[in-house]
Amino acid sequence: MIRIQEADFDLAEEVEILKDGRTDIGAIVTFTGVVRDRGSDKVIDSMNLEHYPGMTEKELARIEAQAHERWPLQASLIVHRVGKLVPGENIVLVATASEHRHAAFEAASFLMDYLKTDAPFWKFEDGPDGAGWVEARDSDDAAKESWSKQPSNKEEAADV
Repeated sequence: MIRIQEADFDLAEEVEILKDGRTDIGAIVTFTGVVRDRGSDKVIDSMNLEHYPGMTEKELARIEAQAHERWPLQASLIVHRVGKLVPGENIVLVATASEHRHAAFEAASFLMDYLKTDAPFWKFEDGPDGAGWVEARDSDDAAKESWSKQPSNKEEAADV
């Protein structure tokens, strides 16, 4: 499941939707990203997130499909907000569900690393010292790159 929306999300509701009465799920891992009051080197008052409708959903679906190919997931969810957000507000939710925790943890981490680098979202921060676009970080690229060096863990993750 993938959603891009301006409205906030409720973590507990989203987890219940993900489970949807299933009893084959043994682990659910969630990551919630929250807007900080500091950008890379300045205080921010707000962040505006933009995306390219259609292209963004397609890229998120591609990333999500890769996670399902690599790990034995029963379900996954990506909710990403767009529009104007202020510090303390939710920005992104990634949830993964599997029989075992190892697969759920790794898949959630994988999804976030790819969201930070490949998802077509653009962030514009505004604060008392000025405004500007958020640049990509080398550490995010390195985290994403580390996944290409790891073999698929689908069989191994099913045992943990």
